[in-house]
Amino acid sequence: MESSRFHYFLFKAWIEFEIERERGIRLSAEKQLLEIQNLHTSFRIKDEFYDAVDDVSFALNHNEILAIVGESGCGKSTLATTIMGLHDPLNTKITGEILYKELDLVNLNETLYNKIRGNDIGMIFQDPLSALNPLMRIEDQIKEGLSHHTKLNASQRQERAIELLEQVGIPNPKRVGHQYPHELSGGMRQRVIIAIAIACKPPIIIADEPTTALDVTIQAQILDLLKDLQKETEAGIILITHDLGVVAEMADRVAVMYGGQFVEVATAEELFTNPQHPYTRSLLNSIPQEDNRDSELHVIEGVVPSLKNMGRTGCRFAPRIPWIPAEAHEENPVLHEVTENHWVRCTCYKHFHFRDEEGEV
Repeated sequence: MESSRFHYFLFKAWIEFEIERERGIRLSAEKQLLEIQNLHTSFRIKDEFYDAVDDVSFALNHNEILAIVGESGCGKSTLATTIMGLHDPLNTKITGEILYKELDLVNLNETLYNKIRGNDIGMIFQDPLSALNPLMRIEDQIKEGLSHHTKLNASQRQERAIELLEQVGIPNPKRVGHQYPHELSGGMRQRVIIAIAIACKPPIIIADEPTTALDVTIQAQILDLLKDLQKETEAGIILITHDLGVVAEMADRVAVMYGGQFVEVATAEELFTNPQHPYTRSLLNSIPQEDNRDSELHVIEGVVPSLKNMGRTGCRFAPRIPWIPAEAHEENPVLHEVTENHWVRCTCYKHFHFRDEEGEV
């Protein structure tokens, strides 16, 4: 009798565990907007292909701002345009998975991809002047996406275009709607690009260096606008930048990218208080310190290598920290979870010190 009761409660506990496990998986899936697995983007240079994005995996969650940070040439914008499906298929090779609503975007045909671009995934491009059509009025460029993705009639599209210009903080939106891109300031053009990106209320927004070439005051306004829009729409945002100040202000989670790979991934708070990878520490050390104005500004040695000159084995940052012995690096560096949800590539982080510091391996 006791044995039967024991097995009954054991079976009941197992059933409850399975129900909770399934519920947890379901909630996790509902929270996740986009999942990228083992993504490679290679460009043809003469007769060979070289990885600009090399084995990148991550997930973007609902109502999250994920910042991808690194110097120019690290693969950030290539990652963004890969997600958007904007590469020339003749000279680009893409492998891995970009999973959105059970669709793998890597293998999606162009007709279906066109239904997703702008409607499900919006993009704020780095250079608004080149992203906007110089021959089209501002309101017509906003209405183009609405015409393609919604069932709004002409008057409703017109009304929505003016509403969007107002939403992104453009004064006198009716007048601006009739203007051409060259008639607007850089900050105004950036606001127009944001209006186009959010026109169809996409759940995912990719912002590629949204404050580049803007003065400090306008930068702050654009960042405030993005934060307000994210709160209103609860969209997931991939924020691509080289500006760690922007990251500190905006991001929930940060991925540091170097040589086409993620070298460190952590929450923003963890990354700024406990950076581990030598590249992350070098980036942070390059920021001028307000309380230490007499100290010499740290400069990262060397430059980001070109695709052809980038080593494909070993730690890709090793050539820029030559004072760290070779044995401190892994032959095939992988991401290690150093604390919960804090990942670092290559064991060299355990041995790193700046050149002017005492250190032992």
